Amino acid sequence: MKTLLNIIWFVLAGFWLWIAYAVAALVMCILIVTIPFGIASFRIANFAAWPFGRTYIDKPTAGAASMIGNVIWFVFAGLWIALAHIGTAIALAVTIIGIPLAWANLKMIPLALFPLGKEIVPEGALAPPRYTPPQAYGQGGPPLSRY
Repeated sequence: MKTLLNIIWFVLAGFWLWIAYAVAALVMCILIVTIPFGIASFRIANFAAWPFGRTYIDKPTAGAASMIGNVIWFVFAGLWIALAHIGTAIALAVTIIGIPLAWANLKMIPLALFPLGKEIVPEGALAPPRYTPPQAYGQGGPPLSRY
């Protein structure tokens, strides 16, 4: 199902969003100072082309530099790409088959606005740890490491 959704997505919205992110990445890579923004934009371009089956999470190691970078990104590229997501979502929502795609487009707006400090991961990587009752460990208690 994810493959079918990704193909429909790429035809109706993904290709155009990929171009928007790639153009933003190329503009950001022109100056040496903004190369990290360009790398982030290329990473998000691949996510925007094939989003189903993947999601984004906050990086636990992101700090103040990511926050400052996100402000710069917001002004120069994020706002414009978020508007592209909104426009694409409106166009997709006109048809019944496009409503789930429009919803997926709207869920990508926070990433478009503030991409630094985010990581794109497979959806299966977010499974919560399984609960194991204490009696399963015997007298010694739980193991010291989960891995």
